[in-house]
Amino acid sequence: MAKLLITGGAGFLGINLIRYLLERGYEIVSLDIAEFDYPDAKDKIEIIRGDIRDKEAVERAMNGVDSVVHCAAALPLYPPDDIFTTNIDGTKLLLQSALKHNIERFVHISTTAVYGVPDHHPIYETDKLDGVGPYGISKVEAENICEEYREKGMCIPIIRPKSFVGPERLGVFAIFYEWAYEGHNFPILGRGNNRYQLLDVEDLCEAIYLTLTLPEDTVNDTFNIGATQFTTMREDYQAVLDYAGHGKKIIPIPAAPAVAILKILEFFHLSPLYKWVYGTASKESFVAVDKAAKLLGFSPKYSNKDALLRNYRWYIEHREEYKDRTGVSHRVPWKEGVLKLAKIFF
Repeated sequence: MAKLLITGGAGFLGINLIRYLLERGYEIVSLDIAEFDYPDAKDKIEIIRGDIRDKEAVERAMNGVDSVVHCAAALPLYPPDDIFTTNIDGTKLLLQSALKHNIERFVHISTTAVYGVPDHHPIYETDKLDGVGPYGISKVEAENICEEYREKGMCIPIIRPKSFVGPERLGVFAIFYEWAYEGHNFPILGRGNNRYQLLDVEDLCEAIYLTLTLPEDTVNDTFNIGATQFTTMREDYQAVLDYAGHGKKIIPIPAAPAVAILKILEFFHLSPLYKWVYGTASKESFVAVDKAAKLLGFSPKYSNKDALLRNYRWYIEHREEYKDRTGVSHRVPWKEGVLKLAKIFF
């Protein structure tokens, strides 16, 4: 039985990946700064509460494992210093330890945010990297460190997923789901005719599994991962409002003035929407997954609509558990800030 370390095991991707890999016979160690509080998996894995920036915690977690899936990251709403030290220094510390312990594979979960706001679509793995804000910049640098350790002989698949949703996903999506649940129209930037690719977390777990199990010379590369069935922002998100059953609609609003207002709100910490979100929401945003399809045999099961609806159904089933909880991770709803007042107009 292969023993696997998952960093960020208590997070949204972490718990979905743990469930997925337990079903496939893996022995799992979770390393996360947050408490692991999922009762369905708690007694089935080894849990280490610790920071990936802490050498002692990393060494303890790395001991005896065969492979690593590095999911842990400080997300865009974290303070910039935490983002840089976690995503860059933490990744480097993990790789140093993995090299020392002769880890077979180190799967690094990056993001398509490394492409910034591109001027063409689809985006390929060979396109330039131009991270926006501390998060995007830090994830580009983390990939550079991975490349350095590949040159030292390590097998390091790098996965660049689109924004992924599914059971346990809250964060910014919880704002949309709450508006849908309460029966509000929902505003989107621009006309809503732009195609904006998402990804279901189960399809991401499948891609990770493929990089853990296929031959080393196949997987020691970089892969875009995203849904292959998606339409426009307006049509995909309208599916959730239709499911909610209040007869509400997606309402397009002029992008330029809205973005200007959101920049001001972000500056004064009055809105949870950060630059990469409002900078791409009105634009085309999709990556080519041909490489993953050809080399890994990646074939996603879920469309954008499927993924959003699967996530929304989970949200309404668990809404009361999170009613008074907010934070900066994907595991809890983000504070709406002044956006809550906008409900009056929709």
